Amino acid sequence: MTDVSNATSIGSAPTGLSGAEAARRLAEVGPNDVPEHKAHPLAEFGRKFWGPSAWMIELIVLVSMFLHKWTDFWVGLGLLAINAILSWVQERRAAAAVSALRKQLQVTARVLRDGVWRAIPARELVPEDVIRVRTGDFTPADAAIANGSIKIDQSALTGESQLIAKRAADVIYSGSIVREGEATAEVSATGMGTYFGRTTHLVESARPKLHVEQVIGRVVRWLFGIVGILVAVTVGASLLQGVDILEILPLSLVLLMSAVPVALPAMFTVSMAVGSMELARSGVLVTRLSAAEDAANMDIVCADKTGTLTANRLSFAGAAPQPGYCDNDVLRAGAIASQEADQDPIDLAFIRAANERGALDHNTIVTSFKPFSPQTRRTEAVIEHDGARITIIKGALRTIASLAGLDATAIAALEADAIGQAHKGVRVLAVAQRAGDGPWAFLGLALFQDAPRPDSRKLIEELRALGVSVKMLTGDALPVAQAIATELGLGEIERRPTAPEGEEASDIRLARALDAADGLAEVFPEDKYKVVKSLQVVGRVVGMTGDGVNDAPALRQAEVGIAVSGATDIAKGAASVVLTAEGLGGIVELVKNGRAIYQRVLTWIINKVSRTVLKSGFVTIAFLATGKFAVSALSMILLVFMTDFVKISLATDRVRPSRQPETWNIGPLVRLGVVLGIVMLAEALALLAFGWRRFDLGASPGHLQTFAFETLLFFALFSVVSIRERRAFWRSRPSTVLGSAVAADAFVAILIARFGLGELSPIPWSEIALIVGVAAICCLGVNDAAKVFLPKLVGSAVWVRNDGTVISSRSTLNS
Repeated sequence: MTDVSNATSIGSAPTGLSGAEAARRLAEVGPNDVPEHKAHPLAEFGRKFWGPSAWMIELIVLVSMFLHKWTDFWVGLGLLAINAILSWVQERRAAAAVSALRKQLQVTARVLRDGVWRAIPARELVPEDVIRVRTGDFTPADAAIANGSIKIDQSALTGESQLIAKRAADVIYSGSIVREGEATAEVSATGMGTYFGRTTHLVESARPKLHVEQVIGRVVRWLFGIVGILVAVTVGASLLQGVDILEILPLSLVLLMSAVPVALPAMFTVSMAVGSMELARSGVLVTRLSAAEDAANMDIVCADKTGTLTANRLSFAGAAPQPGYCDNDVLRAGAIASQEADQDPIDLAFIRAANERGALDHNTIVTSFKPFSPQTRRTEAVIEHDGARITIIKGALRTIASLAGLDATAIAALEADAIGQAHKGVRVLAVAQRAGDGPWAFLGLALFQDAPRPDSRKLIEELRALGVSVKMLTGDALPVAQAIATELGLGEIERRPTAPEGEEASDIRLARALDAADGLAEVFPEDKYKVVKSLQVVGRVVGMTGDGVNDAPALRQAEVGIAVSGATDIAKGAASVVLTAEGLGGIVELVKNGRAIYQRVLTWIINKVSRTVLKSGFVTIAFLATGKFAVSALSMILLVFMTDFVKISLATDRVRPSRQPETWNIGPLVRLGVVLGIVMLAEALALLAFGWRRFDLGASPGHLQTFAFETLLFFALFSVVSIRERRAFWRSRPSTVLGSAVAADAFVAILIARFGLGELSPIPWSEIALIVGVAAICCLGVNDAAKVFLPKLVGSAVWVRNDGTVISSRSTLNS
């Protein structure tokens, strides 16, 4: 992969390389592609064992080994493995989907080898290969034109939709598309030596923030804090009573197990995987699972104009007809003087608009057609209509106006109008016609622009309604950008902020500029990356849409990088979300889906915190009050399996996404969970006290442990049913998967209670019925009512909407 400076002189007859020489160079410089740096699958799998949640389980494994509790030891290792496998498999599936997508984008090239033209994969090109490019081709490498002339579309590289004329000795860049003409060229650079390839260095340096890891870390710290306090209280009380420290270690092990958020990483992964599959059905491919979660937090979208908000193709924007003529007269004449086979963007725009408006008379017969020539600066068509011969021309304003006999004053006025239109991003062509050999009649000016996508304005309105601001980024001049912004319903557009010479605009300066406006104009490609980083510095969660190579670094840096349909391969590889269907509607679906995932994970966190308080408090207080272990390590492991892992099914639950961006400020959620946990703890201890006296639980350790196990399990199950709904629990029905999981869990719990398991002794039906009944009444009655009012008492703003969604916006949860 290299750049070549000793190419043969341009203009000489290209001879091409021999097959042997090409093979030698390919071995020397490598293939003509951008290498993907992939971590080894085993390394990716190994990273699943590193992190706060994994550390907690690993600590339990070590303590179990020290105490020679081999059952607990092997179960702990099993939990680690299940966690890692679930997360790793889902991420591998997403990566496989992207790889499959990339394979569909293979490019072939026409190359002269051994004096024969042949088609080969573009990745086999080497410097000094002679290639042929023509209309519609994707330029496979940087190359210098030897002969011929073409017009190319470099919008994928520069973001601009204007066609660029290239002739002998000019360089064409890899990634550009030939829109008109043919040329023979000599390859000057391949792979990482191309403009396309060099951009990947910036892409690789981009490092998006991973909010999922931060959330897991905060949850683990809170749980450790809760359990740490209880362990300290227990150890202190035990030492005062003269209890040997080694006797307290099993209790510490049980408490640690109660706090481990075993299923939280799996819950995140499965929630996002399920959401990703839902999005795939809507034409949204999530290539980085965390993007679905980040979409819930996203509060700003930076949208590249060309190819994203606009269609990246010229369209007929109207006409400025001369007196006596109308728009359709200009459009009809211009369409007749166009030829679809040439694939010229202006000709295609004329023909497309004329067909849409029904402006063409199909009885018209074109008898001759002269394509555009740089010498005449016009196209010309001769037609037969109702027996009359009519000649129509279109082309450069001054050329057509002069032929039509307009005086200098009239031409100057038309040119002033054309300059005004150009400042708005509108291209102008003149159209004239004559009957027979009569005088030319100047019909007027046809106006063209890269128009906004039909759904762009609606997308912006819907995102705003969801609390997400939209900022347009474009390299266009300010007047052009402002004109497009007005069509899209955006407000003021500002120029890219500049700094004193020799300095760069600071992150704060860029962020403030975007706060004060709805977009930036005259933005260089590298500025998009800086804009995303500057917004992240001030605490924004950023989405970025784009389609070109120049957008790739910003797509990679953004928490939610969105490559639109038709984006370049490198843009899709850098993005975390790829829209596979035309249009931008998938972005709204992504936001709603992400917020639904947030609601599900939120339910899990509140459940986990409340149950940690319940389980650890129950074990500690029961031990201090009775001197007995009411819950053994085996019982706690069973509880972990039967509650935490069944709650993974929350990933499928029915939820209503909120109307505002979410935030993972979990402090208020933890406070709410703690209060709910304390309420359940008091209820569970009261039931244990009743059972201690009524059923003489102290007489048999197995009886006590079964009674305690069933109490904690059914309080946990019924609390899931309650907490999943922000209003009264009966206001919505859980998903089939969640309902089935809870029912299966309850069924297994009753079997264990009735027939026993290991150190858990069987208990009679009457005790089972008492436990189930009390847990149901407390969780679905008293606690269900309390959950609606508790947020106001603990200063949390969750659970206050009438539609049942959680409010956790920055304005309400910044405490």
